[in-house]
Amino acid sequence: MTTVKPRRGGRRRGAGRRPRFAIAVTVVFFALLYLPVAVVVLFSFNAQKSLTVFDGASLRWYSALADDHALLDSLGMSLEVSLVAMAGSLVLGVALALGLVRSRSRLGSLAGLVMLVPLITPEIVTGVAAMLLFKGLGITLSTTTVMLAEITFSISYVTVILRSRVAALNPEVEEAAMDLGATRGQALRLVTLPALLPGILASAVLVFALVFDDFVLAYFTTGVDPQPLSVRIYSAIRFGVQPTINAVGTLMLAGSIGLILLALAIPRLFGRRGGLDLLSGK
Repeated sequence: MTTVKPRRGGRRRGAGRRPRFAIAVTVVFFALLYLPVAVVVLFSFNAQKSLTVFDGASLRWYSALADDHALLDSLGMSLEVSLVAMAGSLVLGVALALGLVRSRSRLGSLAGLVMLVPLITPEIVTGVAAMLLFKGLGITLSTTTVMLAEITFSISYVTVILRSRVAALNPEVEEAAMDLGATRGQALRLVTLPALLPGILASAVLVFALVFDDFVLAYFTTGVDPQPLSVRIYSAIRFGVQPTINAVGTLMLAGSIGLILLALAIPRLFGRRGGLDLLSGK
């Protein structure tokens, strides 16, 4: 029986070919993804009110934004809601992650599965459910209801990120601290929480970014005034896009990039080389 050997030259030529179709698809994907963002940034510096013709660079719309008290109030509310939701979800998420990992009962396993439900449930369902709950309890929609809804929604993200980190911890280290005279609370504060700090910071950055940009949940749980920035922008564009909206979008983009850079720089404080592990909570 004769064995046909593949030609070496053909194999090398095939291995050296560039996947042109894949490169073209990648270029088109990134173009569709980032070109609209680039247009928003460009026209935020437009000297004229036109949203189709760029007529010179100017900071006119940033100055107009500084005089738009409604947008500034919405920006302040979004920052306030994001900070409160971040703090509240971190406290509850850390406690829940510790409890789920260290619980050996079936109830703990069931609770771990339930924590995944908010991540796969459509956010519009969560928003409607939160609104009906507040209405049923006779609670007037306001900034407080937005905070409560965002905290409830963000707990799952914190718990999922920290569960793997808690599971990777060596329980003997905490037990050794208690053998040396530390109480359980001191061991948690001095040993466990510092070990979880990279994951906690990763969760904080993620929750802040998610809550600040959230629209659906904020739309169903916010009151009349002030409104979160995302809801305010939605209300404004229904009557036509104003150039100040481009300025707001550019500032939000700059803030998001700043958070990413912060997340990538934080690992240096812990003696790590890369920042990608922090974003995954490792």
